Amino acid sequence: MDNFNISYIGERKDIIDLVPENARKILDVGCSIGTVGGDLKKRQTAEVTGIELDTKMAEAAKTKLDRVIAGDIETLNLNTVFKPGYFDCIILADILEHLKNPWQILNELTNFLSEDGVVIASIPNIRHYSAIVNLIFWGYWPYRERGIFDRSHLRFFTLRNIEEMFANAGLKIDKVQRTYRIIESISEKFAFIASINRFSRCLSIPFIRNFFTFQYIVLAKKR
Repeated sequence: MDNFNISYIGERKDIIDLVPENARKILDVGCSIGTVGGDLKKRQTAEVTGIELDTKMAEAAKTKLDRVIAGDIETLNLNTVFKPGYFDCIILADILEHLKNPWQILNELTNFLSEDGVVIASIPNIRHYSAIVNLIFWGYWPYRERGIFDRSHLRFFTLRNIEEMFANAGLKIDKVQRTYRIIESISEKFAFIASINRFSRCLSIPFIRNFFTFQYIVLAKKR
């Protein structure tokens, strides 16, 4: 099996739980090896289409999804592929921060969303205290293979940035969920870090919760 980055191929129960069970046509942008779409097809009757830049991941996803388009979402002419208002749900799980122009892509994707459809996105929070500490106290940006400091990130967002981007795309955020972490593990081997992070929800109080929110997960609808 190909040595895929474990951060990009795992289960996403947090995403799946937000997908309406009556969604019949679902688009997963950055579908990876199709784990999310495959789990959705097990849970409900749905046609799941994936778009994936990595050709090896796209090939793996084809065994789980109804259709997989291998290509760059920023260069694909989606008007030749999809009909306006076709999808009941569009998933953008950890993808917008990797794009050159996520604002434009979100605008374009909204055209393919049905009137009652939803967009679900997970986006890392650059306001997490670890980013502030590294910049102010260490004068250093710790490029990594995963998480907030993933070296492949091109754009960075706080909650206000996310709200602004969705509003400009004609979308209204109905639900905001937060993933809290005190420490970001750079290795799966450090089990003790996971135990520390179990206490991170204790910090989910106003005024400080934005600094311990590791990732925002939003559900939005057309205005």
